[in-house]
Amino acid sequence: MDTTKVYSDLLAAYINPEIRIIALEGSTRSGKTWASMQLLNTIMYRTKKPRLISVVSETLPHLKRGCIRDHRDMLEADGIYDPNAWHDTDKIYRAGKGAIEFFGADSPGKVLGPARDILFINECINISYDVCRHLMVRTKEKVILDYNPAFEFWVDSKIAPRADAVILHSTYLDNDKLTASQIAEIESNRDTDPEWWKVYGLGEKGSKQGLIIQNWDIVTDLPPRNTWKKAYIGLDWGWSVPSAIELVVLGEGGEVWVDEIGYAPNLDNPEIAKIIIAAGYKDLEIIADPAEPKSKAELRNFGLNVPDGIVKDIDLGIRVVNRYKKHYTSRSLGSIDENRKYRYKQDIDGNYTGAPVDAFNHAKDAERYVFLNRLSNISSGFDVTVGSAARK
Repeated sequence: MDTTKVYSDLLAAYINPEIRIIALEGSTRSGKTWASMQLLNTIMYRTKKPRLISVVSETLPHLKRGCIRDHRDMLEADGIYDPNAWHDTDKIYRAGKGAIEFFGADSPGKVLGPARDILFINECINISYDVCRHLMVRTKEKVILDYNPAFEFWVDSKIAPRADAVILHSTYLDNDKLTASQIAEIESNRDTDPEWWKVYGLGEKGSKQGLIIQNWDIVTDLPPRNTWKKAYIGLDWGWSVPSAIELVVLGEGGEVWVDEIGYAPNLDNPEIAKIIIAAGYKDLEIIADPAEPKSKAELRNFGLNVPDGIVKDIDLGIRVVNRYKKHYTSRSLGSIDENRKYRYKQDIDGNYTGAPVDAFNHAKDAERYVFLNRLSNISSGFDVTVGSAARK
């Protein structure tokens, strides 16, 4: 097993009997999650007594793209992955006397369910303290947390002051497994986006100030289709960067639901058309980036409705987006990630300029085309009335 400095620091803290909670704080690509899964896999295989390890993140889709994939990749790399040990329905892997289960923090029955021996909460900054406290009090031995310090949150006030807790800081420079191109990509943000660089490059505490997308939350699924008032597909083309295909639904009470249909690089137009058709939305209007007339024409060849005359005003579009209460389905991983990173530029004095940083905005552009062109009356100078649906 090939390890990094982050793994060594984590192991030293884990075997210290005076430490119960280990918080891994740091930049992107420092290897926090990978090191945690390496340690947990080792414990699972070597434990001499029955030991249950719970790996928890914000949602199950987030785990599937992250920790579950890492878990399998590292076991396969070591030649020890056993497909018969994986129970896909329960999302649990058993080896010897050990077992690792995976579940989302949005599953109340599991959060408030039986105890475990070891707990790992991945990207805990996205989970409330109340949920994490329920998980921690049901944990017999150690608790591991990891996160990018995008803003001050409950780890700073509730965990850091504890005598039985330790905060381990790391950056991408502590991960000697990164390629030169990965390092260059991270460092390319040093001058173009200082706030991003502070959090995801240096691993230092950031702030929610300057974030563009407001008034949103995460939900399990879309509302029943018979309650939809309007529905559109927003499309932003990419190639080396992701193409974003977002379903935008205006529901009861004037609130909006967003469901990510596709979010990936290297999607050609036939693939985009197939994704939309396979999702069952062939008859919906596709509000696409107007800068790609040839791509729009190609989608029309598949029988898709892609109108012209789309307005691309960024500032006005953002204002319309933020007038609405927005609910993002938990599987909309790309769009949710952009909500947490899409921010305004800063001048040399650190003041926000009101101009967005041109990054982390592929899904935001796709959604903005719909909000501006179909959920506002731009012809009358931005006049939109938005209600508030009752919570059920």
